Amino acid sequence: MAKKLILWDIDGTLIVSHGAGVRAMERAFTRHFGRPADLGAIDWAGRTDTWLSGEILREHGIEPTPENCQAYLGAYLALLPDELRTGPQGQLLPGVLELLETLHQRADVAQGLLTGNLRRGAEFKLTHYRVWHYFEFGAYADDSPRRNDLGPHAVRRARERHAADFAPDRTFIIGDTPHDIACGKVIGARTIAVATGKYSRAELAAHHPTAVFENFADPAAFLRVLDAAG
Repeated sequence: MAKKLILWDIDGTLIVSHGAGVRAMERAFTRHFGRPADLGAIDWAGRTDTWLSGEILREHGIEPTPENCQAYLGAYLALLPDELRTGPQGQLLPGVLELLETLHQRADVAQGLLTGNLRRGAEFKLTHYRVWHYFEFGAYADDSPRRNDLGPHAVRRARERHAADFAPDRTFIIGDTPHDIACGKVIGARTIAVATGKYSRAELAAHHPTAVFENFADPAAFLRVLDAAG
């Protein structure tokens, strides 16, 4: 049976963490560089942690060398679990748990991640919300600072994990930003956008995804889009 490949974004798509990552980035900057950081001018949505680290350092007059970025991201990862535990409590978004479990049970579906998080950051977040076990592979900010580079990494790991090829028209990239839609189009995949992040349904629709939803509170509607691919 030819399988379908589902690749999920995390923040704004699967979960909202109410700024845990931003707070950890701010604390990490102070801890490592000895002064506060104002991250309000940074465009976070759809970006990768490796891209963000360079932008944050430039904004604050620090040379974004590989060594500085690596040290900064290491400090961020050390603080992220604490922010998830002690900060304002986020949650899985509507319908997500039902969708993950339904897709997990289907023999014709493989699901993984395509996220701007570092792999360890993704694990911290999804373990906190008790859904990390649904994802056996993925592509992460460790692979490239450019989100449009991540698709081939995710598809390759899916192929290695499942010993199967995944045709572009049976591959779905799911996310809440125009960057997710563009990333899917780069590899010829279908794209499902969801307006549970900072972008409205109309703003996402302007980028011509395969389908766009207000949220996933009706999992059956999502599954109809998936099954229409044959």
